[in-house]
Amino acid sequence: MRARLPETVACVFDAYGTLFDFLSASDRCRDALGDKADALGLLWRTRQLEYSWLRSLMGAHADFWQVTGEALDFVMASLGISNAALRDRLMDLFLRIEAFPDARRVLEALKRAGRPAHILSNGSPAMLESAMKSASVEGLLQGLISVESAGVYKPHRSAYELVTRNLKLPPERICFVSSNGWDAAGAAHFGFLAVWVNRTDAPRENLPGRLAAEIRDLHALPALLGL
Repeated sequence: MRARLPETVACVFDAYGTLFDFLSASDRCRDALGDKADALGLLWRTRQLEYSWLRSLMGAHADFWQVTGEALDFVMASLGISNAALRDRLMDLFLRIEAFPDARRVLEALKRAGRPAHILSNGSPAMLESAMKSASVEGLLQGLISVESAGVYKPHRSAYELVTRNLKLPPERICFVSSNGWDAAGAAHFGFLAVWVNRTDAPRENLPGRLAAEIRDLHALPALLGL
């Protein structure tokens, strides 16, 4: 499968966990959270995803900003944290999320090579625009696609179809990059050439979809694409 990656003509990135570090908000609140910072960050992300999937199954869509807030409320209650000001601070920091160190470098490499880069994310347009601005990567991306246009979250097929419709390309000409194993599997099952950025050395998900490649970080992506 790797030999086919240079045949792709565009790259589409997941946002949270792939380009943007979802733990950066809780990490920047260690002064208030203390030894609960790591637990809150991980549980917040887990519940955020679980709520997106459950809402999709229930047919009760809400945008990702609402889902993110509801997930945070649950996690704070679970950890015995009652602090409205801290809640507001965490939500504000999630809007101004930090990028991974390798994110800007790989996007710069793609731009130099003339390879279009886009985002497909569960995030709402306002969340993603804020994240791109705070991470100073907005000038390195040619497009931003939010699942809000589909009204359902990844890994639903309708979310991935937004990419082929917007880019007017067949899925096999698109390299889809995600650090979320379930998302990479969903993208591969849809037909994209999916690259899993396995940042945590996790085992592969037991889900349909054959990955095109697995890498440790984004630094390895340009070579896979033959750039």
